[in-house]
Amino acid sequence: MDHISEKPLVVEMIREDVKGLADKLARKGQIVASDPDAVVELFDIYPANEWMVMETEHETPQMLFGNFWLEGELCILFADTNMGKSLLAVQLADSISRGEAIAPFALGAEASAVLYIDFELTGKQFEQRYTDGQLRYQFAREFYRGEYNQFNRASSHYQQLDKYVIEALTRGIKRTGAGVLIIDNITCLRNGTESAGAALTVMKELKKLKTRHGISILVLAHTPKRNPRLPLSRNDLQGSKMLINFCDSAFAMGESHSAPGQRYLKQIKQRSTAETYGADNVCLAQLERHNGFLKFVFTGNDCEKNHLRDTSRQERERMQREVKRLSDEGLSQRQVAERLGLSVGSVNRMVRGGV
Repeated sequence: MDHISEKPLVVEMIREDVKGLADKLARKGQIVASDPDAVVELFDIYPANEWMVMETEHETPQMLFGNFWLEGELCILFADTNMGKSLLAVQLADSISRGEAIAPFALGAEASAVLYIDFELTGKQFEQRYTDGQLRYQFAREFYRGEYNQFNRASSHYQQLDKYVIEALTRGIKRTGAGVLIIDNITCLRNGTESAGAALTVMKELKKLKTRHGISILVLAHTPKRNPRLPLSRNDLQGSKMLINFCDSAFAMGESHSAPGQRYLKQIKQRSTAETYGADNVCLAQLERHNGFLKFVFTGNDCEKNHLRDTSRQERERMQREVKRLSDEGLSQRQVAERLGLSVGSVNRMVRGGV
C-alpha cells in the first residue's frame, strides 16, 4: 500500500513537467499549449540570428566564486580525501547565502538561499566542526543543510536510488527556495557504481534539475589514488570521464608538497570564462579558524610544478626496483601502475631499463 501511495505524487510531477515544457514552447511560438494534438519536438531549432536575439533577453551569468563557478552552471569540485573540499564547499555556501565574497574572488550574484546536502558528516560532526570551545559559528538564515534520513523507508519502493534522490532534491529546492544546490558528494548519487552509464544518468538528471529550477549546482567528488608528482587533470576524477564531459565547469584541490598544510586550487574545465587559474597560476590557500569557522584563506598564486612532489634520483631508482619486483611477480604493467600510483608509460620505461 505504501508503494501505491507514492504513485500520485510522481504522476503529478510528470504532469507539471509536461505542462511546463508545453507552456515554455508556446511562449516561443513553437506550439499551442492547449492543443492536445500538438507535437513537442525533441529539438528547438531556430536560425542562428534568432538565437542571438532571444538570448539577449537573458541576464549574463554572474560569478559565484570568481572564474571557478558561475551562476547557472553545473560545476564539479574534486580532490583526494582529507584535502578539505567539504570545508571549502561549506565556505562557499556561507559566502553565497550571505552575499559576501571570498577574497580575492568576485561574487557578482546577489545573496541566495543555498541547500547543502551532506552525505559525509552527521549533524553532531558538523556542529563540532564549526564550534571553537564555547563559540558556535552563526550561519546565515538562508543556508540550509540536509543529511540522509536513515529511517526513511520510501526509497525501498524505487528500483534506482538515484531517481529517488533526484525527486527528494526537487522537493528540497522547492521547500527552501534555494537558488544554489551543493551535493557532498556525488558518489552517493551513483548508488556505489563507477560505470560510465551510471555517471551519464546522474549528470543528465542534475542538468535537468538545474534547467528546470534555474539553479546553480556544485557537486563534490573524490580522486582515486594518484601520483603526487603529476599535475592535477581531468583524468584524476574518480570514475568515468563522463562527469567532466557533461558538467559546465570543474576545478580541483591539490596538496602542496613544498609547504606543509598548504592547498591549491586549479581550473580543470570552463565553458563561459577564460582559463585564469591553470597550471601556471594556481591559487594557494591555508586553512584557518575565525570565530569558530574553519575556512581557507587564499594567500597568492604560483606555478603548480612548484608544489608537486619532487622526485630525486634515489627515489626514482627505488621506484624502478619496486617496478621490477612487481613485474617479476607476474603483475601486468597496468597492475603495477595502479599499485604504485604511476602512469603505464612510466612503468613501461622502467621495465625497459629507463629511469
